[in-house]
Amino acid sequence: MSSEKRGNLAVGLLLVLVGVWFLVIQFVPGIAERLKFDISWPLIVVGVGLFLLVLGLLVGAPGMAIPACIVGGIGGILYWQNATGNWGSWTYAWALIPGFVGVGIVLAGLLGEGRDQIKSGLGLLGTSLVLFVLFFMFFGGYGLEKYWPVAIIVLGLWLLVRSLFGKK
Repeated sequence: MSSEKRGNLAVGLLLVLVGVWFLVIQFVPGIAERLKFDISWPLIVVGVGLFLLVLGLLVGAPGMAIPACIVGGIGGILYWQNATGNWGSWTYAWALIPGFVGVGIVLAGLLGEGRDQIKSGLGLLGTSLVLFVLFFMFFGGYGLEKYWPVAIIVLGLWLLVRSLFGKK
């Protein structure tokens, strides 16, 4: 089957599923109340991320894992923020977005884009986590703002060890 036919098949199947979902919501009104859309609306964003991943798999485009992870990850952040009411966490949560890109690159590498991408994706994920911790310590409060220099020291030590003992 050609990639164009697979793409049309995937999009058609997903459109049918979305249409059935909205039809069920209209004819079974109690189902929307049970799902508590006021709390779970960010799961729609996560669902779009899953849709992109499945579409990429069906079409044979492993690179679609990258935008799928970005959208799904942002949906996860929005879900957490909506559930906790901690919308101010964007001051440090944005640092996770490069990590979502890294996860997508790793997935794309595992799905056939190449093993070299896995290493760069893991590096991007590590950088994102370091940035997240730094910004969380600095902006997140919880009494940790005075310890953020420790995170910089750890990052510096990691870079020193990596440059001294890593591959040339």
